[in-house]
Amino acid sequence: MGRMRFSLRLLLSAIAVAVSLGAMAQREYSPNFSIGARGGVTMSSMSFTPEVHQNMLMGKTIGFTARYTEERFFGLIGEVNLTQRGWKEDFVKDEAPDFEYSRTLTYVQIPLLTHIYFGSRRVKGFFNLGPEVGFMIQDKINANFDYKNYESIQGFPQGYRTNEQLKMEVENKFDYGIAGGAGIEFFINRRNSILLEGRYYFGLGNIFKATKRDYFAASRGTSIEVTLAYFFRVL
Repeated sequence: MGRMRFSLRLLLSAIAVAVSLGAMAQREYSPNFSIGARGGVTMSSMSFTPEVHQNMLMGKTIGFTARYTEERFFGLIGEVNLTQRGWKEDFVKDEAPDFEYSRTLTYVQIPLLTHIYFGSRRVKGFFNLGPEVGFMIQDKINANFDYKNYESIQGFPQGYRTNEQLKMEVENKFDYGIAGGAGIEFFINRRNSILLEGRYYFGLGNIFKATKRDYFAASRGTSIEVTLAYFFRVL
């Protein structure tokens, strides 16, 4: 219950920052509005309690974005993205390198970000921060062994590593968390620009049940995204 209250406070704080900064910008400066597309790669893992030996999983992200900015420093960004997250088991650490297992979780995710920018007319730096929600539409497992019956596999590492997650079904497809990033924007002309951004996502929702009777107390997603975006100014 304490973790849930902390997570909700963190999410509400991010929403309050996004809304207040956006409102401040709207009061003081004239607007412009841009739409665009973005795509790139993700490197993700899961925050499990108890610990799971894992490596980061590489995936993809692609989506559409809309940006409302002001003439000086502040704006808001809304996106609809298709994003791959998940994890890859680390069997090398358990001295069983012949086994391979990865789990790719594909989400439709919607971030609402405060956009803080600075620089010249041709090149600007920026920071993005705000809440994000998502819904899982695919759960794909790649393994070179029968992960549903790993107990019967000779030589499979057991007793000293966490394996329950290998065959557990995802219980919570809805996800929410905080996203933050930084990058640089290059203006081709008045209406067209290209952005390069690095972004970190910290999930607050668990994919598995997390009551006192359940095995995992936490199963939250985290990811790093590196994306390239194109914007076209409409207004």
